[in-house]
Amino acid sequence: MMFTLTEVASLNDIQPTYRILKPWWDVFMDYLGLVMLMLAIFAMTMQITKDQVSCLPYLEDPQDSSGGGAKPFTTQAPQQDAASSSASPATSAATGGRVLVAAPIAPKDLPDSALHEIHITHQHTAVGAEKYINQPPPTGVKTNLDYQQYIFINQMCYHVALPWYSKYFPYLTLIHTIVLMVSSNFWFKYPKTSSKIEHFVSILGRCFESPWTTKALSETACEDNEENKQRLTGTSSAQKQSSLVGKEEGTTTDSSTPMLGVKFSADKPIAEVPSSLTILDKKDGEQAKALFEKVRKFRAHVEDSDFIYKLYVAQTIVKTVKFILILSYTSTFMAAIDFQHTCEPDIKHLTGYRQFFCTHNMAFMLRKLLISYMALIMIYGMACLYALFWVFRRPLKEYSFEKVREESSFSDIPDVKNDFAFLLHMVDQYDQLYSKRFGVFLSEVSENKLREISLNHEWTFEKLRQLVTRNAQEQQELHLFMLSGLPNAVFDLTDLEVLKLELIPEVRFSAKVSQMTSLLELHLCHSPAKVEQTAFAFLRDHLRCLHVKFTDVAEIPTWVYLLRSLRELNLIGNLNSENNKMIGLESMRDLRHLKTLCLKSNLTKMPTNITELSPHLIKLVVHNDGTKLMVLNSLKKMTNLADLELHSCELERLPHAIFSLTNLQELDFKSNNIRTIEEVISFQHLKRLTCLKLWHNKIITIPSSIGQVKSLESLHLSHNKLETLPPALFNLPKLRHLDVGHNSITVLPPEVGLLHNLQHLAINSNKLEMLPKPLFRCTKLKVLCLGHNGLTVLPEAVGQLVQLTQLELRGNCLDRLPPQLGNCRLLRKNFLVVEDHLFDTLPVEVKESISRETNVSFTSGL
Repeated sequence: MMFTLTEVASLNDIQPTYRILKPWWDVFMDYLGLVMLMLAIFAMTMQITKDQVSCLPYLEDPQDSSGGGAKPFTTQAPQQDAASSSASPATSAATGGRVLVAAPIAPKDLPDSALHEIHITHQHTAVGAEKYINQPPPTGVKTNLDYQQYIFINQMCYHVALPWYSKYFPYLTLIHTIVLMVSSNFWFKYPKTSSKIEHFVSILGRCFESPWTTKALSETACEDNEENKQRLTGTSSAQKQSSLVGKEEGTTTDSSTPMLGVKFSADKPIAEVPSSLTILDKKDGEQAKALFEKVRKFRAHVEDSDFIYKLYVAQTIVKTVKFILILSYTSTFMAAIDFQHTCEPDIKHLTGYRQFFCTHNMAFMLRKLLISYMALIMIYGMACLYALFWVFRRPLKEYSFEKVREESSFSDIPDVKNDFAFLLHMVDQYDQLYSKRFGVFLSEVSENKLREISLNHEWTFEKLRQLVTRNAQEQQELHLFMLSGLPNAVFDLTDLEVLKLELIPEVRFSAKVSQMTSLLELHLCHSPAKVEQTAFAFLRDHLRCLHVKFTDVAEIPTWVYLLRSLRELNLIGNLNSENNKMIGLESMRDLRHLKTLCLKSNLTKMPTNITELSPHLIKLVVHNDGTKLMVLNSLKKMTNLADLELHSCELERLPHAIFSLTNLQELDFKSNNIRTIEEVISFQHLKRLTCLKLWHNKIITIPSSIGQVKSLESLHLSHNKLETLPPALFNLPKLRHLDVGHNSITVLPPEVGLLHNLQHLAINSNKLEMLPKPLFRCTKLKVLCLGHNGLTVLPEAVGQLVQLTQLELRGNCLDRLPPQLGNCRLLRKNFLVVEDHLFDTLPVEVKESISRETNVSFTSGL
């Protein structure tokens, strides 16, 4: 044999782990395939070793020239010469091939001189003799080739007279069986599907055996028992009933209260889990987190196509068609398997006989094997038909975990589709327990609970305490970045004042937040937050400042608009005109103590409902990121507004609405397209306006009417296109801060000396070539920025600025520095911005005076 049974059976061998994807009919067909394979190999072995035909000639009547009187030759072989007659029987008896002994024969039509009569040398009975006498004498040629003739005739008749199906039936059964076995397991071997199947089986097995699966299902059982106990106690209090409802809602991701649309749960903190779950080995937890990630990626990879489903359907159809084909042609050729056959080889010129009567010794065995094979094929075909019925009976490209959701607390297990759904349907045919346990790793609730446990295990109180710092306002601040959630230990930092949460997908404030009595400021940067009812009550009464940064306006927690004690609210994200209605500003009427509102977005008009805040809003900031802000009339109603910032709003002129804000103290129009400020004269009606910022615009000239705004103390005009400064600008007696840097100013008017209260002058990055002497009458100057101009000389009068603490000179054409800088006793080298070679031109004592105590801060110098 060319191969063994074990080698052939390996064609049907699959990894044991793949068995979970083989339903009962596939397993049944595999066993049928093995039986058919054994049957085919047995039949083939028998045919190779035992198959043969035995042929006898038809004796022809000499009077019948046509040969129609031929009769089977039934007598004993005629005697040959002594050598041949003694050798033939022994040789024939020892033959194990396909041939048996046939009569020695010779051509009838040879010349008479070549013919010899055959004499019978053995004694016969009277009956036998009579039979032989009644028959015509045999004809033939006497030769010494009896044995070779027997072999030749039997071989000729085996290939001529025997039907092809009798000869090749075992081989056909083997081929059919191999095709069926390959078709049954093709989807496990095809590269495009085998990789996905192998990955799925691996993940499924790990999910089934994961300790987290057992713990999560144990928690479900504990919760069910707890609910049953509560029902048995017969609790009739409405408060307890509502608490129970809250707890049930807390297990879902979309439950919300009718009032807030906020996820509230019972007084028990969401993050708390049964003690059995808190004891989770760190290695097991890491493996479970990795499994969640693998399941998520595998689902995204497999759900986008249905190729595995189509391939399974195709191979099932192939097997069904193969079954029908085998039945159709086998039933036709079954009758061809017969024991007796008539052979007419074209060898009469060699043997003298035209016909032979042959028997096929394997006919009865082959017929029984064929009937057995047909019975197996019939059963196999019925299984194929059932598989097709199951495949098309219901949509296998959709799978619902509804039953699992009903039996567990994981009510958010999503339904799956396409190949992922089909694989789960196949697993259900093996054991539905696999899909139930697998559903744990599709649940976001389960994943969040695992994250909470791992998070709390990693982020202990001691670790968080080390991250607490003090900000510029000397407040205790904690900044958490890219965590999976909010650790429970945060709530134990009772003296924390500022909490910043950035890129944390799941933030849950439990009732324990009420311990943080010092918490005043909260930052939620792309960190959607959910609160319990008790936690909300605490935040509502204690939180003073809230920063919310988001991508979509729907990410803003609705409970934000109910924080009645809030003083400052910062919303940073997409608030364009299409989403304005979703902002929820109409609910801001509940923010009765809100003083500062900052909107960093892309508004096209001021939301009309913002006027609800007008009675108590003090500061309004709109950073519009280059989007043109069209309508500003609603500002007129905000009469108590003291600080207004309109940045990057593409304003071309000063909006008239602001001239009605009589309480305005600070006005900032940074980064707009303002070219002219002729309306500045109207600022004289704003008696409290002290700071005007028109920087980063396109202003060319300053009108003389600027001198009418007598209340100005700070004026910012940097990064514009100014070339001159009007003398009226220096008629502002209260002006203390003047910034005209980054313009094209060539001359600083001498009227600058009228600004006796000037403390900060920035005229850097202009085109100044000299400084007016009256400038140094401003003896209160503390900061003087003259860098990047065309100055060639720094007047010695600079020594009169005895209060100067910061001087910027870098980027000019100076040759030296005046020694009088030594009179500026508050000036230190850290705040003397100048090239090193110019600093070296100062006298040694001056350099020592400026360089001493370089570590002294700016404030200590003052």
